[in-house]
Amino acid sequence: MRLILPPGTSERRFRRALDAFASVVGREWVLDTSTDREAYLDIYAPGNEEQHAPSAAVSVESTAQVQAIVRLANEHRIPLWPISRGKNYGYGGAAPRMPGSVILDLSRMKRILEVNEQFGYCVVEPGVGFYDLHDHVASRNLPLWLSLPGNAWGSVVGNALERGFSATPYGDHGAQICGMEVVLPTGELVRTGMGAMTNNRTWPLFKNGFGPSWDQMFVQSNFGIVTRMGLWLMPAPEATLSMSMKLPRPEDLGWLVDVLTPLRIQGLVNHNVGVTAYMASATTSSQRRDWYQGEGSLPDSVVRAIMERHNVGWWNFTLRLYGDPDVIEAQSRVIQRAFAARTELPFAITRWRREEGTYGGPAPGVFPLQIVNWYGGRGGHIGFSPVLPPDGRLVVEQLERTRRRYAEFGIDYSGTFYISGRHVINVNL
Repeated sequence: MRLILPPGTSERRFRRALDAFASVVGREWVLDTSTDREAYLDIYAPGNEEQHAPSAAVSVESTAQVQAIVRLANEHRIPLWPISRGKNYGYGGAAPRMPGSVILDLSRMKRILEVNEQFGYCVVEPGVGFYDLHDHVASRNLPLWLSLPGNAWGSVVGNALERGFSATPYGDHGAQICGMEVVLPTGELVRTGMGAMTNNRTWPLFKNGFGPSWDQMFVQSNFGIVTRMGLWLMPAPEATLSMSMKLPRPEDLGWLVDVLTPLRIQGLVNHNVGVTAYMASATTSSQRRDWYQGEGSLPDSVVRAIMERHNVGWWNFTLRLYGDPDVIEAQSRVIQRAFAARTELPFAITRWRREEGTYGGPAPGVFPLQIVNWYGGRGGHIGFSPVLPPDGRLVVEQLERTRRRYAEFGIDYSGTFYISGRHVINVNL
C-alpha cells in the first residue's frame, strides 16, 4: 500500500525520524515497508482503509526505549499511536485514529513481572496477553482466576485501559487497576499511587497513594503510554453456583431488570449480568442462510425455530455465585425468592466445588469472533452501545427503539443488555 505521511511532514523529515528511531531500537524494529503498514490496518474497516493507515511502526522492548522514542517523536514532530498488541478487533484493531501516524508497538514488552498468590495481584507489561497470563497461572497451579474478555487474544493491560469487562466479580477490568508506570508526552516517567516511592511494597495493593489518584486519567486517554500495570486477580473460590434462566418474550427484559437491579446493588449478585438474545446461539454455530434466505429481518417463525433448535429463550442469562458453599447456597435462596415474586420460570442450577478438581476458572478463547460470519464472506461488525439507568421501562423502550431500526434496514437483531447495578449497557451488533 502507498505511503501516507504524517500531516504536515515531508518525506525527508519522516525518513530522518525513522533513522533516529532506528538508533534506539535497531533498524530491524523500524517497520516501514508496504507489508508492514498493511499488518497494522483494521481488517474489518468499512469504507476506505487508508483513512486509518499508519506510515510506519516502531517496536520497542523496554520503558527506556519508549521514553527515547517519545522524545524523538517530539523533536521530529511525528504523531505516535501506541498499541499493546493491536488485537482489539471489535474497535479498530491496531489502526491509528490519524492517518500517517507511526505505530508505537509495545507487543515485545511481554514480561510478567510478578504474580502474587497471597494477595491476589499481578504486575505485567502491555505485551502480555490473556493466554500468556492464564498459562503462567495455570502452569504453577496458583489459586487465582483471571477475568477474561470474550476474545482473549489481546493485551491484559490494553483491555483494562479500554475498560474491558467480563462476567466475574472482578469483571470491571478498569476498576482492578492498582498502580501504573507511565511515559508522559515529554518522555518523562511517572509511577502512580504508591509507586512514586521507590520500592514501596504497597504499590499494587493501595490505589490511592497521597493526594490525587491518577490511574483513571490514563484510561481511554492519550495523556501517557502505560508501560507497566498492577492488576488485582480473583482468588479461586471454594465453590460456585450458576443459575440460568430462559425468558420467552422480548418484553420480559423489563421485569428482569427491575428484579436484578436491587440484587446487584445489594451485592447478592456481584458480577455484570449479560442478558443475551437468541441470536447468540445461532451466530456462533451457523450462518443466516441455514435459517432464512429472504429479504428483511428474520421473521418470527424463524426466530421461534432458532429458539426451539437451540433450546434457548428470547433472552438468556446466567447468575454466578462464588465463595463458601453454605454462603452461596443461602444467597441462591434469596435470589430465587426475589424471582418467584415475578415469574414461575425455573432456574437451571449447576454446582461446583474446588475439591472436584475439574474446573480451574475461566479459560481464554476467541469463539465469539464467529459472529462476523453470520452473513458469510468477509464479515465484520459495527457496535452501538448506549448506557441507560437500570429501569425496566426505560430498558424496554430502548429495546423497542433499536429493534425498529434493525427492521427498517433489514438487519437481524443481535443485542445484549449488561445489567451492572446502577446502570445498564446495551450492546447492539
